[in-house]
Amino acid sequence: MRVIVALGGNAVLKRGQRLDVDVQLRNVRAVAITLARLARDHELIITHGNGPQVGMLAVQSAADPELGGPYPFDTLGAQTQGMIGYWLQQALQNALPGRQVIAIVTQTLVTAVDPAFEAPAKFVGRVYEREEAQKLAGEYGWTVRQDGPHWRRVVPSPAPQRVVETRLIRKMVREGVVVICAGGGGVPVVRDEHGRLAGVEAVVDKDLTASMLAEALECDAFLILTDVPRVMRDFGTPRQTEIAHTTPHELRALDFPAGSMGPKVEAVCRFVETTGDMAAIGRLDEAERVLHGSAGTIVTPNGRWPLTSTL
Repeated sequence: MRVIVALGGNAVLKRGQRLDVDVQLRNVRAVAITLARLARDHELIITHGNGPQVGMLAVQSAADPELGGPYPFDTLGAQTQGMIGYWLQQALQNALPGRQVIAIVTQTLVTAVDPAFEAPAKFVGRVYEREEAQKLAGEYGWTVRQDGPHWRRVVPSPAPQRVVETRLIRKMVREGVVVICAGGGGVPVVRDEHGRLAGVEAVVDKDLTASMLAEALECDAFLILTDVPRVMRDFGTPRQTEIAHTTPHELRALDFPAGSMGPKVEAVCRFVETTGDMAAIGRLDEAERVLHGSAGTIVTPNGRWPLTSTL
């Protein structure tokens, strides 16, 4: 099978952990052991999150007195793709002796007229008190909004249209290479009237990019692997229950938080609706069982896996 795995941000940095390199490297090495088991039997493409890392670099860039202004988010996204991609690449090479593994910095095409550019809503970086947030907004031209009791920077989150390097990724996968790509949703870029690419100050949803890429690469399965065992119905209430097998139609009838499970559910639903293949959300350490349908939330057109005919 051709499988794309979208790693949640917690794969590299678990909740509450410091952003120290040695902490992240330990996590990545554990991830590599799990993913290596999938790669031995399947063609494998890996995407990953970068939220904490890009947030840290954004703060450092904004505070650096040697700079005339902070680095833009497309550049920070490229930096974190390279850093996390390098960690994953090396760990997988060590876990898969003799297997070719590559990490590439990829660009995700968005449209310049996406309404998201007129209404920035994606929270990024650290939290501030109102006075400091407004000061930074004035200095750097940021848009800031209240996030609970604090204030944070917000940037546009346009819809992904295509990963620019899709053909190259497909070629490498066909040759048996394990490909790490589209980190953090990919570097957001637009084309001008001459067809030339340019980065934009935005963040693309990583799970929607992974879903789009899974379709373009004709993957047989799309797995979002995180730190939750299954999607929950009525999460946080006395009625909450795990969802084991379901359909896009059933999932879309439920309500999920926009900032956490919502984008993941939307991503798997889009993939299944478009391809008729299998998608799942589950725990990283249960990756093999998720693929085989014995763990996680499995999403298929008829709610069964392996797929069975209704005729």
